[in-house]
Amino acid sequence: MTQSLAGIVPGIIDAHIHQWDPFTTPREASRLAPLYRRAPRLLERLMPVLLDQGKREMVRTAQYAAAPYLPADYAADVAGAVDVVGVPVETAVHVQCGWHRPDQSDETSWLDALPFGSAGNPGLAAIVGNADPREPDFAAVLDAHARASDRFRGIRFITAWHPDRGVLSWVDEEGVLRSPDFLRGFAALAERGLTFDAYLYSHQLPDVRVLAKEYPDTTIVLDHYAPPVGMCGPMGRSTGRTAADRASLVARWKDDLAELADHPNVVAKHSGLAFPMLGLREPGTTRAQVVEQVAVLVEHTTDVFGEDRLVFGSNFPMDKAIASYGTVVGALVDLLAPRGADLLRKVFRDNARAVYDL
Repeated sequence: MTQSLAGIVPGIIDAHIHQWDPFTTPREASRLAPLYRRAPRLLERLMPVLLDQGKREMVRTAQYAAAPYLPADYAADVAGAVDVVGVPVETAVHVQCGWHRPDQSDETSWLDALPFGSAGNPGLAAIVGNADPREPDFAAVLDAHARASDRFRGIRFITAWHPDRGVLSWVDEEGVLRSPDFLRGFAALAERGLTFDAYLYSHQLPDVRVLAKEYPDTTIVLDHYAPPVGMCGPMGRSTGRTAADRASLVARWKDDLAELADHPNVVAKHSGLAFPMLGLREPGTTRAQVVEQVAVLVEHTTDVFGEDRLVFGSNFPMDKAIASYGTVVGALVDLLAPRGADLLRKVFRDNARAVYDL
């Protein structure tokens, strides 16, 4: 039975979206975007040649990565939320997404000028920028972000690394979060009362525990469940190949997530419910199928973090390759509704306001 948010929240706060324009801003896809505009089918056929396995498996299609995704595009995607769960998407939190220019605060400036909150577009409540705590100018970069927008709330520095060379690694080595340089540099973020969004893979969850213990007063937000890559299907060269492999991935993830949840300064995002990194491949996945595929992620995360340390994020347009916005938000509502209206209100609105000081 499908569930609704009507009468529970006036509007949804989406705590994880991305915006880009590969034609006017520096993105990795900027070199491919002109080809996609002229010959989209050709580029799709050329993806095995142009992109390595890890990138292909993450994006699944060039349709969204090689085309602009701006406030009007996001507004079109979320428009169906009212029909699906009874309430609109009111505002969003933008999380950094690959600004290919040395000054990362330029992305924050660009975002701040986009037409959110006008022409029928949802608002933009907060910006999570990019910066590397290991760099000597880390503190200066944080201050530059803050000058660029009063919506700046924190950073995400992606540390996802996988031993399977066919799976996309964002850094060159494992253990970045617990490295001495990272832990020392992180003090500048803690001193400024900023948040840290952590995106990494499930086997790296113990690294987040090290960081959370070192900085117990800093809010750390875990993105996309720290995806157990291959949980829903084979990924890379050898990950998640058998049912036994996939069961082992989930079992380890459950144990490590429960230990991380013991740290009260860590918050988890119900985000990436249709993220291809889980091993999802089929576009047009239905609401019932999403529920079946990610129930273990949603239910265990909710069990161990509790109702006050959970927020919703769509991860759009990354998840759009697999499911529509309404499908993603509807599936999460279906999974959480049996736990009561208080939980739904906190996950879809109240907790995000507290976490990101909206």
